[in-house]
Amino acid sequence: MKPWYEELFANFARAYDREGYTHGTLQEVAFIEAELGANQCAHILDVGCGTGRHSIELARRGYAVTGIDLSASQLARAREKARDAGVNPVFEQRDARAPHFTAEFDLVIMLCEGGFSLMETDAMNFAILENAVRALRPGGKFIFTCLNGLFPLVRSLKDFANANERGSRTLAADFDLLTLRTRSVLDFTDDAGATHRIETNERHYLPAELTWYMHCLGMERCQVWGCTVGDFQKRPPTPEDFELMVMAEKRLEDTPGREG
Repeated sequence: MKPWYEELFANFARAYDREGYTHGTLQEVAFIEAELGANQCAHILDVGCGTGRHSIELARRGYAVTGIDLSASQLARAREKARDAGVNPVFEQRDARAPHFTAEFDLVIMLCEGGFSLMETDAMNFAILENAVRALRPGGKFIFTCLNGLFPLVRSLKDFANANERGSRTLAADFDLLTLRTRSVLDFTDDAGATHRIETNERHYLPAELTWYMHCLGMERCQVWGCTVGDFQKRPPTPEDFELMVMAEKRLEDTPGREG
């Protein structure tokens, strides 16, 4: 059986582009461009690029962009959209958990749970971060978003307190306080009009562990912000933020990989 994310994105490209969370591209890319200082010499890697919305808009603005994704159908849609837009980002089918590039990019972006947070194990998720950092040149920047562990954690603890008042110790079934994973059932209709039901399994992250991951991977100046799709900005995270945004820079003296 395929992992849930492979089943979801096997034939979901056009349906994906209709999702509300994909409609904030212009503001999100403007934020990214500001972080680059509008340096159009920068070479950008978009990990988990999906149908290419960020890659294509960055290419429109003059940047050299490579997008990678696990889904062939998402990439086919990305290439179609790029042709329509008259731009030429490079799109490649790659598994972000496997090493892909070494010190080739000035910026790596991984937005809207582009692979990270979706994997079955923490080791797989960490490998995605590790390979993204490996792809950066020294001094390069890494910007990614992920699910905010504070969001379900605070809600589950409130549920727990309310349950105890009623003499019950039952927690919400979909969020595991020990693993910070949410399991839920998703119904969706694919591009062929077929309906599906799958069980998702996503990992939420806390700001402190994300900062530690970046430190272990040779990154510095790590900042963790609250994140709202279509409204990227630098502001402290709160339990009301569904996502977090992490920004960090690769240390000049370090080589890719973990510190000892």
